[in-house]
Amino acid sequence: MPPLSEHTTRTARTAFDRAEVAILPVGSTEQHGPALPLGTDFMAAETLAGTLDDRDDAVVLPTVPIGVSEHHRQFDGSLWVTPETLERYVTETLESAASHGVRKAVVVNGHGGNADALSRSARRLRADETLFAAPWNWWDALGDLTEELFEGFGGHAGEVESSMMLRVAEELVDEDELEAAEDGGSESWGRTVHGANVGFDTIDFSETGAVGRPTDASRDAGEQLFEHASTELDALVDWLADEPFEELLPEGHV
Repeated sequence: MPPLSEHTTRTARTAFDRAEVAILPVGSTEQHGPALPLGTDFMAAETLAGTLDDRDDAVVLPTVPIGVSEHHRQFDGSLWVTPETLERYVTETLESAASHGVRKAVVVNGHGGNADALSRSARRLRADETLFAAPWNWWDALGDLTEELFEGFGGHAGEVESSMMLRVAEELVDEDELEAAEDGGSESWGRTVHGANVGFDTIDFSETGAVGRPTDASRDAGEQLFEHASTELDALVDWLADEPFEELLPEGHV
């Protein structure tokens, strides 16, 4: 069915009546080096969520475009909210979906910095027996594919994200800047000194904001990543739609 934002209030009633699962795309608006757009994370999440539009048992909610990104604050264009704000916003958004009778949800996440806040939101909603939410990071669903394509995960604005964006929004990728992103970037995330992590902000270890090998990105790899992730997302919604809500609630005290 169409995303919720395209429904009228009358057709939304039918959509919620049919739906077993609400889909909430969440991302960020933050620097992704000189080659990728600021909206990389929410665009990836939104596009993957959009692959579920042909399902009558899922309703796709509007995208949350700003996330936990203060560690990118030195780069122009980056926006952020606190983890507490994101947790509360997602919790209350899904509570409102539950008020329409949908008690199960998948949070399609495009930004690693959101993960802790989304997990806390999901635990709270489950503990309150309001709704069962499954946080889903698209890169975690790729299995061995990244190893096969790139010999490992490509960090931030690296080969994996750059390939994904060549599939999601090719026209927004400045391929002429991929080499510059890599030359001024970092091979791995963070900075460690004598066992202590001192890379609090991205600028502490990457001049361009990129991490990985963005020059290894390709359209073919992006297509494979996207298809694999979308297949896994569809399978997750299949599983969640079939699970009785009561079976998803916490066990009682033993």
